[in-house]
Amino acid sequence: MSFTRRRFLKGSLVGIAGATGAIPGLPTVHAASRRRRLKIAAVTTTYFKYSHAQHIVDRFLEGYGWEGKHHRPDMDVVSLYVEQVGENDLSRERLKRYPGMKHAETIEQALTLGTGKLAVDGVLLIGEHGNYPVNEKGQTQYPRYEYFQKIVDVYRKTGQTAPVFNDKHLSWNWKWAREMYDTSRKMDFGFMAGSSLPVARRMPSVDLPWKSKIRESLVMRPGWLDGGDIHTIEALQAIIERRNHGETGIAWVEALEGDRFWKAMDAGSWEKGGWDRQLMETGFTRSNTIQVVRENYGVVLPKIADLKRMAPGSYAYRFQYRDGTRATALAFREKARQGRILSDTPITVRMKND
Repeated sequence: MSFTRRRFLKGSLVGIAGATGAIPGLPTVHAASRRRRLKIAAVTTTYFKYSHAQHIVDRFLEGYGWEGKHHRPDMDVVSLYVEQVGENDLSRERLKRYPGMKHAETIEQALTLGTGKLAVDGVLLIGEHGNYPVNEKGQTQYPRYEYFQKIVDVYRKTGQTAPVFNDKHLSWNWKWAREMYDTSRKMDFGFMAGSSLPVARRMPSVDLPWKSKIRESLVMRPGWLDGGDIHTIEALQAIIERRNHGETGIAWVEALEGDRFWKAMDAGSWEKGGWDRQLMETGFTRSNTIQVVRENYGVVLPKIADLKRMAPGSYAYRFQYRDGTRATALAFREKARQGRILSDTPITVRMKND
């Protein structure tokens, strides 16, 4: 079974239609929201300033700028479940400020509002931030899978479903992530997940022409295993999936760290086990946040020796796509208390006719 954004999107629109009546297609979903404002449940690990919950839920509550205007979504967050409430918590203040959003003691209560039936049209699942175990790989074991199971339990009890949006990747555990996807397909409800970077501001604000012919691409970003990697990879995908045969899938993935990473860095080309050196250098020149990497210099193009000194724990992923396209994601992991080499996400592409 293949996994594509298009398939996720189609499933989500069908799910929204099912929650609001037999409504085919996106424009009629908007028509439905004019008849009745959609109700959303938010379930999250924690809610403090600059947390993912604050970024996401606040935009439903307060609105956000869009195309030169202040946009208010045609839906309301009617319930909020927060597992961990610390001294910096904002959820209690938001509940007071927005009395239409009810405090939920459990995920089931957030979805049913105490009625015994599914009382919302969609669910925001935000499992990011908070105090959770970290495994030997450095992955924080956020309970997205566990939250998803509790949401699905409500669907099974009530015999009703609604679309779910899962912030970032599905789980730190691949088997659990696959189970989440399979469950959504089996129960036939819309299920989307992902990073915010595909819709973040771009400089310049461009897209590749539709059905472009790409030979190789490269993306770079600060190293943050798992939690940061999803941002890096999704930013890359948002650009290169516009290529011809853009959703044909991946043939293989190679992860490189330690000596293998630096050997690949020295290789200078894909054919030699590395990546296109010019693509990497172009990425550095496009960065708006690149830092001083050498004493007594201003901003200069980093050499491999500079990268080794500043970011010795760096790593990379090489992707070979089924259509022959090649891509590399570089993650620069700096020393403790060492400034980042860059903080943005440059993406470079070599077209087939280059």
